Order: sequence, then structure tokens, then C-alpha cells
Amino acid sequence: MPDSLLFYLAILLPAAGIISIPLLPHSIKAKANFIFVCLVSTVTSILAVKALAGNYVELIIGKILVFGNISFHIDSLSAWFILIINLTCINGAFYGIGYMKQYHLQRTNLSLHWMLFLLFQASMLWVCIVQNGLTFLIVWELMSISSFLLVIFDHQNKTTLKAGINYLVQMHIGVLFLAAAFIWVYFSEGSYEFSAIEKFFSSNTNLWLFLLFFVGFGIKAGFIPLHSWLPQAHPAAPSHISGVMSGVIVKLGIYGIFRIIFLLKQDYIVLGEIIIILSVLTGLYGILNAAVHRDLKKMLAYCTIENIGIIGIGIGLGLLGMGNGNSLLVVLGFTGALLHTLNHSLFKSLLFFSAGSVYQQTHTRDMERLGGLINWMPQTAMFFLIGAMAIGGLPPFNGFVSEFLLYSGILLGIKSIGITHITLMIFSLAGLAIIGGISMLTFTKSFGTVFLGTPRTHLHQEPKEVSIIMRLPQYFILIIMLSIGLFPKFYFLVVNAIVSRFIPNISGESLSIPVSLINSISAIGKYAMLFLLLLILIYFIRKSLTREHPVALGSTWGCGYASPSSRFQYTGKSFSKSLGKLLNFIVLEKKKFKEIGTSEIFPAERNYSSHYNDFFAVRIFDKIVDRLLYSLNYFQFIQNGNIQMYILYGIFFIVFVFLGTVFKLV
Repeated sequence: MPDSLLFYLAILLPAAGIISIPLLPHSIKAKANFIFVCLVSTVTSILAVKALAGNYVELIIGKILVFGNISFHIDSLSAWFILIINLTCINGAFYGIGYMKQYHLQRTNLSLHWMLFLLFQASMLWVCIVQNGLTFLIVWELMSISSFLLVIFDHQNKTTLKAGINYLVQMHIGVLFLAAAFIWVYFSEGSYEFSAIEKFFSSNTNLWLFLLFFVGFGIKAGFIPLHSWLPQAHPAAPSHISGVMSGVIVKLGIYGIFRIIFLLKQDYIVLGEIIIILSVLTGLYGILNAAVHRDLKKMLAYCTIENIGIIGIGIGLGLLGMGNGNSLLVVLGFTGALLHTLNHSLFKSLLFFSAGSVYQQTHTRDMERLGGLINWMPQTAMFFLIGAMAIGGLPPFNGFVSEFLLYSGILLGIKSIGITHITLMIFSLAGLAIIGGISMLTFTKSFGTVFLGTPRTHLHQEPKEVSIIMRLPQYFILIIMLSIGLFPKFYFLVVNAIVSRFIPNISGESLSIPVSLINSISAIGKYAMLFLLLLILIYFIRKSLTREHPVALGSTWGCGYASPSSRFQYTGKSFSKSLGKLLNFIVLEKKKFKEIGTSEIFPAERNYSSHYNDFFAVRIFDKIVDRLLYSLNYFQFIQNGNIQMYILYGIFFIVFVFLGTVFKLV
């Protein structure tokens, strides 16, 4: 099939799905959406695989109005992100068939939801394909608006609506920076094509234009302090949308940053330093907040911020390698970042789907109200546990592979890029290690509180395992995660080929990979395989030895308590309280509690409530918004409800335009 036909199908298939879904019977709309998602994914994945194999795929449409020549092309970088988008959207659409059944009475709302899902997938794919600045901004806006409407599915809820509007406002602030960057390039080079950005970088300082692009894309990615939409939008959205947004949409910010980095011509070191420092702080801030929050989905949202920080560390390492002419550092930094992009999309969508299964059965995201769910939802507990181990960077799962590359890059940087950057590298190494440690604490708390122990509150219905439709995509994700952990060499070579095509040489030095690095990566897969085989062997030996013996079940030793109570268990709050108190200047706790007086020998019963606020939202953005609203109150007299005054405003404007035209002022 010709490439041009595949490009046209990639545009026409989503349009056909959006038109046909409202006309279909209600019972098959979700399945129809899944079919269209698969068709779009198949068409674009064929083009992506061709591009990964080294075949440049392009379609140029003639000049259209102010846009100039509209060019669509898929190179290896686009292909990598297209495959991630398609994989995550297929899983999200399939999971959504089962998850959205609880909203079957909202027929109109569901029709719109599935139409928007198709538009969401298509717009994300187009972001990776278009090469014209104006067209890019249009599809970027389509992506933001469609995702906003998906987030506010439960728009009757004021909290959901507020989270959606906050998300939309911040996305438009990002578009403002991106538009300013493209316009700057246009006035300098006379073109909106991405190739004009490379020309600009060749003849001008790279720092300020790159920072404009970085802020615009960084808001979408979730770097601090541009992250505050994430902890609000992810919990508000339906869980399959949360999984897709965390797994993919934030990665398109990373795609944009990579796209601009591969066009840079200078200022590598200063940009690398800025990105590494910001990324380490982002990772630490994200995981600290995740550790103290008890809303299951909000905790996962902050973990997304943490992993964006980890990806950013890899990007910064690659830039430092480019600036110092160190090809191996470029390989370890950029390949680690790109591979972690895939890894995070897998284990984070798995975790969000697991959290969605918990929410569907319990109708709460509050960890403090849950407990013992492993008895009723053993497979969901397994998915969450595996996702938790993967996000913590434990072998034999995929997170270990990408973090191994990043650790290797930092250690290489310590000994190879000079005395001036040793402090930065040690700071990065310590930051990454602390992030990993707190990540284990976070997910130990989350898994233990939600799935272990006994129920903390009485639920209106007894939970049960979710349907096979909701479990199948999680098994599929699990298989891919294991494939990366067991065969890391294959994935590493694929990602390294992407980097090599964009940066073929550094100071004349080829991007060759040392044999020792390849052997180390291969060894990871071998030992992971041996570890899994050993676990399987132990399981079957144990099963064969205990087959003939009766199994007695009894209560756990009660530590002297004759009447055990669920209130004796550790809660999510108590698990992370020490960390929260130690870092209370960053993780801001707001609590209501009447202190026990010194005269109260027998304290009376009292209530206690607490929650954590986002530092940047409370200490910076809320104060800015409050001052703006306070200032704008002085201008309320303009909007006074007087029709005569509004007519007068119109007359004044017409006279102003007339006089400006006469005197050639406008």
C-alpha cells in the first residue's frame, strides 16, 4: 500500500469513526470506538515501523493559505512516539469498554466520550507527524481541547469541572509560549516549517528560543513549577483516560523537547545543566508529594511528575554529552530517556487501570477507607504490585533497564566530563537514588493500605474481581513490560538507532556503543530470566510438596489483642507521617484538630482531618490569582449591566477605528 494512501487513511479513519459512532446502537459504541482505534493504530504503526527501519516517510500537500506547504513526515523519533501512543490508546479503549459500563444510562454523554477519544488519539498522532508550525499549533489545540472534554466526563461534579478548567487554562498558557516561539522563527526565517527552526539555531543564540519551546512543552510534560494541572486532572478523569493521559499526553511534551533538541546547534552545556537541575527537583518534588497523599489516583499523578523528572535527567545528560563531545554519554542519556518514556507509559497505565478497577468496585479513591482487597480482587492486586515494582526500578521488570542506563550515564559523567560538572553529577546521582527509595516507600504504603490487612470501613457492596475485558489489557501491558525486562538489548538497540540518526557524530566521533555496555545490558535480561525461572521452580516444588498435606487457615497472631480491630492497622497517613513532618516546608499539610489540653486527664472523643496542598499552587499561583482578582475588582464599573453604557462603548470603538483609519494609525 502506498505511503500517501496510509497518510490519507490516518486522517480519514478518525473522521469516519467520529461521524459513525453517534449513529450506531448504544450497545456497540464502545466496541466501535475500539475497532476504529485499532484501525488508526494499524495504519500509523505500519508507517512508524517503516520509519524505524530507516525509511523516511513523507507526504507534502501544496500551499494552503498562510500555512505554506503543509508537510507530514514520520522519522524515527516520530515513529517511536506514534507506537507508544497507539499501544496505550488500544489498551485504554479496550479497558474503557468495561470501565464505562457503569455509566450506561448517560447515553449522549457516552457517545460524545467515544467520539472525543478518537479525536484525542488522532490529534496526538498528528502532533508527531506535522512539520509546519501553524498546523502543529492547531493539532496541539485539538489534543488539548479533546482531552479537556474527556477529563470533565463527570461534569456535574464541581471538583471535576474545576480541575478540567484549570487544565485547559494551563494548556493555553503553554500554547502562548509555543506560538511566541514559532512566530519568532517566522519573523527571522520567513517560514513556519520546523526546518526554519534549525536555520534559526544555525545563525542565532539557541538559549532563549529553546527556553520558550521548553516552557511551552514543559507545561504539557509536567515539569515543576508548571505541573499543577496534573494532580487535579488525572484524579478527575475516568481511569482509562487517566491512564492514556499519564501514559501518553505528558510524553508529547517530551516529544516536543526532543524535537527541538535535535535541531540545536550550540548552548548544549548550559541547557543541559538547566534541564538536569530542574529535572532532579521535579523528580524529588513529585515523589515526596506522592508519598504523603492518600488519594490513590492523585498519588499516581504525582508519580507521573516524578518520572518526568527521571526522563528529564536523561535529556540533560545527553545535552551535556553533546556539549562535551562525549558520544557514550549522549547514548546513555538520550536512550535512557526515550526508553523510560516507553516504560513509564506501560507501568503507569497499568497502575491507573488497577486504580480504576479498585474505584469501580469500591467507589472511593481514599486509601484510608480501603484494606484487604487482595482477598476479593487478587488479580488486580497482582497488577498493582507488579506496576509498583516496575515503577520502583526493580528487576526483572522494565523500569530497571532504563534506570540502569541513566545511572550508568551519571557515573560516566562523574569520571569523564570534567571537574566542573562533578558536583552536578553527584547531585543527580543522589537525587535519583532518593527518588527510587521514596518510590518504594510510596508504593509499599499504597499497596499495603489498599490491598493488605482488613477493611477499614464498611463498603456498600462487597468488592469482586473486575471483568475479563478490564483485565485483558493489563495482562497485555504486563507481557510487554516483561519483554523489556527479559530482552533489553533489543529495545536498547532500537532506541539507540533513533538517537544515531539524529546525532550521527559528535566532534567527528561516531556514536559507537562499547561492547562492555552491550554485554551488561544483555546480562540484565539473562539474570532476569534466571530469576523468573527460579521463582517458577520454587512455586512448583512447593506446590508438589504440599499437595498431599492439609492446609489449615487461622487468624494471625494478635500481639496480645483479644479483639482485633481494623483501627489498629497502619493507615496511609501514619505510614508517611514521619516523612511529611520532616519535610513539612515542601509538603504542606492542612489539618483540623483540637489539641489535647494539659488538664484533660481523660481526653474526650474528638475528630481529626488533614490533607496535603501543593506547595506551588498554594504559595505562588493562588496568591497571584488572588492579587489579579483583587486588582480586576477595580474595573467592575465597566461591566455594570447598563445597556446604554454598552452601546456607548460600541460607538466609542467605531469612532476610534474610524479616526485611526483616517490618520493612518491603524
